[in-house]
Amino acid sequence: MELAEKSITLSPPKNSNDSKNSSKTDQGIKNIIFGSIAGMTGKLVEYPFDTVKTRLQSQSSEYKPFNGPLDCFRQTLKHEGFFGLYRGMSPPMIGAMLENASLFLVYNHIQTMVREFKTPNYNNESQHQAPLSMSVVCLAGGLSGTTASFFLTPIELIKCKLQVQETFTYKMERNSLITNPRYNGPFDVIKHTLKTHGISGFYRGHSGTIVRETVGTAAWFSTYEFITRLFISKRIDKSSFNERQNITKDDLSAIELMSAGACAGMAYNLLMFPVDSIKSQMQTDEEIMKVTGKDVVKRGFWRVGRELYKSDGISGFYRGCGITVARAAPSSAIIFMTYELLCRHFSKI
Repeated sequence: MELAEKSITLSPPKNSNDSKNSSKTDQGIKNIIFGSIAGMTGKLVEYPFDTVKTRLQSQSSEYKPFNGPLDCFRQTLKHEGFFGLYRGMSPPMIGAMLENASLFLVYNHIQTMVREFKTPNYNNESQHQAPLSMSVVCLAGGLSGTTASFFLTPIELIKCKLQVQETFTYKMERNSLITNPRYNGPFDVIKHTLKTHGISGFYRGHSGTIVRETVGTAAWFSTYEFITRLFISKRIDKSSFNERQNITKDDLSAIELMSAGACAGMAYNLLMFPVDSIKSQMQTDEEIMKVTGKDVVKRGFWRVGRELYKSDGISGFYRGCGITVARAAPSSAIIFMTYELLCRHFSKI
């Protein structure tokens, strides 16, 4: 996010470099803080939908306790109450902070590096910056997603295991047998995973996560930038010649920022949902196989994909996609709006 333009003063080269480094540090800290706040805000909105999505994705041909998103909502509220929709939320909340902090930090840092390479005397505090090409935006978004995947995989594994465990109770209840939840909370999952699989157990499904985050985040940021540039272009067309040079993303309304963010969220999930479905099954294999009476077998990314296609066809990869896209729109809208407005506000201080 561009900062307010400062007056140009002459200073020795050493002090100029110190000032540039200080500006980079300040901007990096802002990216971390604002990204974290935006991530937490978005997670509060989306998490109930994410719980339903994960439970639907974890169903197999032998184990289908839910007839669809609405049935999953109804059964969750009936058996677990409202807070059942927020089961296992603490790890994802931390994950949302780390994810969005790293996404915006790496994304903006790579753009700054490209600008400095193209313009040796580039000033990061300049208000008027020519937009980078969409290929650079894709590259910056993809690398930021790759970075975030290393934080997300362990956190999503814990989240998925907590989200699906209550479905065992529903299954057993229909057979007149009630079981207690396997895990008492996030720390219990961590303890069990360390004891059973070691550190590597936390990276079960990482292949799916890194593909999803790298490609998906490239699409996420690219879609957002594309839509915001359309809004800026529309404003320029309606402005006088003298005003056109000064129109930037800072001039967009909250509604326009949210609209661009909503489109970005939908694009990300529509594109990467099949990968996410495979990832979720990989991370909940142990729990699901024990319920269905199968021996626990570690399955790789391609094996899960083949078996999912064989049992359910193409539709198996999109189980829960509708509700996911529905929650992605408001979630991403809030994330981008919150981040942009925080940057805009604190650039004036």
